Amino acid sequence: MELPDCACKAGLRRGVKKMTDRDYMLRAIELAKGGLGWTSPNPLVGAVIVQDGRIIGEGYHERCGKLHAERNAIASLTESAEGATLYVTLEPCCHYGKTPPCTEAILEQKIARVVIGSRDPNPLVSGKGAAILRAAGVRVEEDFMREECDALNPVFFHYITKKTPYVVMKYAMTADGKIAARTGDSKWITGESARKKVQELRHQYMGIMAGIGTVLADDPMLNVRMEGWKSPIRILCDSGLRIPLDGQIVKSAGKYRTIVAYADSENTEAKRKRLHEMGVETICCPDKNNQVDLKKLMKYLGEEGIDSILLEGGGTLNDSALRAGIVQEVQAFIAPKLFGGMNSKTPVEGIGVRFPSEAVKLKCTDICQIGEDIRITCQVCGKEQEESCLQES
Repeated sequence: MELPDCACKAGLRRGVKKMTDRDYMLRAIELAKGGLGWTSPNPLVGAVIVQDGRIIGEGYHERCGKLHAERNAIASLTESAEGATLYVTLEPCCHYGKTPPCTEAILEQKIARVVIGSRDPNPLVSGKGAAILRAAGVRVEEDFMREECDALNPVFFHYITKKTPYVVMKYAMTADGKIAARTGDSKWITGESARKKVQELRHQYMGIMAGIGTVLADDPMLNVRMEGWKSPIRILCDSGLRIPLDGQIVKSAGKYRTIVAYADSENTEAKRKRLHEMGVETICCPDKNNQVDLKKLMKYLGEEGIDSILLEGGGTLNDSALRAGIVQEVQAFIAPKLFGGMNSKTPVEGIGVRFPSEAVKLKCTDICQIGEDIRITCQVCGKEQEESCLQES
């Protein structure tokens, strides 16, 4: 297992400083990120084992079905862990799944102290792991750097409690809010570094969703073009089942799982049959206006085990997704360019709100520069979060 390096570990080797609980948990957080894109529907978890101020073992959950972080850390031990402290970003599991309980391994190693970041909302764990350790005489400290540890797993926390995918709306726009020139041309708005980051996001999330407008305009593949990364399940919203049989999406359905959601069940039987023959899955989920019901679609996708979706829609689908309340996060890539044009497309279309007070409220969680572009990441505030969002706006 190749572990990500970090300054704190290098500092320990050089004897530059005495490390603290915070340093060790930061190391565990950094390790956890090594599983990005590979652990779904499991969470990202990192673990560090410390004896007398020295890291003697560390690990992270690499892939779904493989050893959990705690067991990987134990497997890497350079000496006995008896009396040691374990720092772990999520409460250790205590049930048999694809792997045995981590609590058993911790007790077998006679680890004396366990410092936990996030609490596990999974009903099979949820406080039980910490309780088992305490009952066995282990000193357990919970909620240490919880906010930082929770930030690792918004997808897991949402999916395990809601049973629907965590949806990230992603778009690239100019500084004046345009996603295409007046001709409809959008290649390229952002630079190469930002576009590589989008490839990383496609690898990170289990599904990618677009509308039929995007498919007809761009004939995209919606895959990952980076060596060694996985491509997401492709999900298309196409009420009238207009998707071209000779387009890239359909022709590559044998290689990449593809799901088309439609609403017209009366005039599409022949088209559906042909799509199925070519490897495309279809799901009929109409709303009262004979458009794709996005809430029903999310329920279906959750039942299919799809825990997260990168929404790469145009303005129409983005508007529908926001109005349906299925979006949890927005990632806006902003390029230092101006397109102008009163008819140039924007990230969210539809009729818009009547008053500023009716806006979809967001809570900014990160702003960073990627090449020449800027990425702003925001959480979408539900009704229960609106008060805190207003306080921070």
